[in-house]
Amino acid sequence: MKYISLATLGLGLGATCLLGSCESVLDKQNLAAVEGSLIYNDSTLANLSLNYVYEQNLPSWFGQSSIGFGNPTGLSDESYSDNAFMQGTVQQSDVTDFGTGLSKDNNYGKIRTINMFIRDVRAGSLPQGTKNRLIGQAQFFRAWRYFDLVRLYGGVPLVFTPLNGVGNEARDLTYLPRNTTTQTFAAIVADLDSAAAALPGKWAASSDWGHITKGAAQAFKGRALLYAASPQFNPSDNTARWQAAYDASVAARTTLLANGARLHASYDQLWFQEVNNPEAVMVTGYNTATGDQTKKNNSYDNSTRPAYTGTSGGSNLPSWDMVKAYPMLDGKKPGDATSKYTYSDQLFYKNRDPRFDKTIAYNGCTWPLNGNTSYRLWTYYRGTTSVEPSKPSNTSFYTRKAISPTAGVSDAVYVGTDWIEIRYAEVLLNVAEAACGLNNLTEGYTQLKALRARAGIEAGTDGNYGLKAGMSRAEMFDAILYERQLEFAFEGKRFWDLRRWNKLDDVLNGKKRKGLTITFKATTAVPDNTFAATRDGLNLDNLYANNFTIAVKDVDTKYNLNWREQEYAFFGIPQAAIDNNPKLLQNNKWNGSFDPLQ
Repeated sequence: MKYISLATLGLGLGATCLLGSCESVLDKQNLAAVEGSLIYNDSTLANLSLNYVYEQNLPSWFGQSSIGFGNPTGLSDESYSDNAFMQGTVQQSDVTDFGTGLSKDNNYGKIRTINMFIRDVRAGSLPQGTKNRLIGQAQFFRAWRYFDLVRLYGGVPLVFTPLNGVGNEARDLTYLPRNTTTQTFAAIVADLDSAAAALPGKWAASSDWGHITKGAAQAFKGRALLYAASPQFNPSDNTARWQAAYDASVAARTTLLANGARLHASYDQLWFQEVNNPEAVMVTGYNTATGDQTKKNNSYDNSTRPAYTGTSGGSNLPSWDMVKAYPMLDGKKPGDATSKYTYSDQLFYKNRDPRFDKTIAYNGCTWPLNGNTSYRLWTYYRGTTSVEPSKPSNTSFYTRKAISPTAGVSDAVYVGTDWIEIRYAEVLLNVAEAACGLNNLTEGYTQLKALRARAGIEAGTDGNYGLKAGMSRAEMFDAILYERQLEFAFEGKRFWDLRRWNKLDDVLNGKKRKGLTITFKATTAVPDNTFAATRDGLNLDNLYANNFTIAVKDVDTKYNLNWREQEYAFFGIPQAAIDNNPKLLQNNKWNGSFDPLQ
C-alpha cells in the first residue's frame, strides 16, 4: 500500500493518502484551505478524508488494543513480559482509554472523527451509492472502536453524532450514561450490517487492495458476536448468542468464498503475498519505501529478529510453554500414548506439527534469514556465556513467523510486510466454535481438519488429523481453543481468547513461564575450540544427543503469575473519566454498581 502525508483536510486533523494515488489532487489543491463543503462534494477529496479514518483505526502488528500494553503475547503463555497484568497489580485507572483526556488518538477521539466524517458525507452532494460506500467503511471502523471498548470495560456510552465541546450546555449534553453491554454489541452489529450492505464483496481495482469489503464486515461481525457468546460475556451459556455468532460467521464464509477467499496454500508464505492474497480478509498495509512521504514500515520484523543480526531484535521470544504446546506430526499432543511419534525434551523439535518449524526458531535450526537460505541459528551457551554476541534470547527461541527471509541486515528496519488482522482461517475457526456452542460438533471437526490439513499434519488412518474421535461439546471447545493457539501463534489472539473464555487464571496463575538454557558439552569428536567453525555442517540430532545439555528455567523470576480473573474480566473505568462525567457508573467488581453482564 502507498501512504502519502497530506496537510489538514477539513477535519482539522492531518490526513493520509492511504489507498491509491493522490498526486493529481496535490497538484491542484491547497488542502489545508479546502472548505468542508467542497471536500464532501468531491469523491477524490472525500476518499482522502476517509483515508485518514483508515490511518487512525487500522490496527498495527498484533492487533494492538487500547488496553495500554502494545504486544499481548506477553499477557499469556506465548512469551515473557514483566507487567502489572501478570503481577496482579493493575489498579482502577491503569487501563485508561475511556475519555480521560481530549485527544484525537483515544477511542472516543477516533469515534468523534468518524462521526464527523459520516455527518459531512451525508450532507454532501455525492451520488448516493458513493456516499453509502464511504459511510459503510467509516461505520466499520466505528464498530471497531466500540468493540475495543466493550471487550475492555463492558457497556460504554454510545455516541453517533459529533458532540459540541464549547459552553456549559454543550458540556452537560456530553454527560452520557453507559449503555448496557448488550446495547453496545447491538450497536456494533448495526454498524457492521450497514457496512456489509453498502460495500462490495471485492473491490475491482488492485489499487483498492486493503479497503474494507462486505466479507470483512461480516467476518468482524462474526468475531464480535463470538465474544458476546463466550463465557466472559455469556456465563449462562445462552444458546441464542451462539446462534447469532454462527449465523454471522457462516454468512462471512459464504461471502468470502464467493469472492475468491480460501486458505492460502502455504502457512508461512501467506504473509508475503499482498494484493489478492486469498487468506487476507482485513489488512493493514506497510511498504518498504524509504522516502519521507511514502515510508510506512512495520516495526515487527526489525524487533523480532535476533539482535546480533544488527537489528533492535530480541522481542516476541517464544516461551518453552509455547514450544511444548505444538502437537506431533500426526496431530497428537506430545507424550500421547496413541501417537506414533515419540517425544523427548532433548529432541523437542523432532516430528512436530509443521507449523512449529514455520513459527519457532530454535538452536541449530535452518532459518532462511538475511538473504541466506542455509542460515543456521545458534543460541547455546559455552559455560555461562551465550554464543549470541548481543542481547541473547532469554528462552533460547525466536519467533520466525512473518519474518522476511530475503531482507538483509540493513533492510530489516524497512520491511513492509502487511499485517493481516483477520485471516480466512479465523473465519473457519469462528464457524467451528459457534457451531460447537450449538452442539453441532460435526461442523467443528470439519473446520479443524481443514486447518490441520493445510498445516501438513498427517490425516491418520481415521482421517481425523490427530483429533480425538467422538469428542464431547466441552472437549471440542478445548480442541478449538488449542487450534487457535497453534494457528494464530504470535498474532495477538491468544490473550484475548483466554480472557473471553475466563481461562487466564487456569493457564497462568501460580506458575512461571519457562525457557531453556542449552549448553554445549565438548567431546573428543567435537572439541569446543573447533565447534564454531564446523557446526553449520554437523548433524543436529547428533549434536543434541551428544553435545548439548538442556535445562528448563524460569523466565518469570520475580513472582508467580497472578491474573485477577474477577476484576480483570472487565477493567475499571478510570477515575479521571468518572470525574469528567458524573453519569458514568463504575463496574461492580471495582466497587461500583454497573453490571457489565447486562
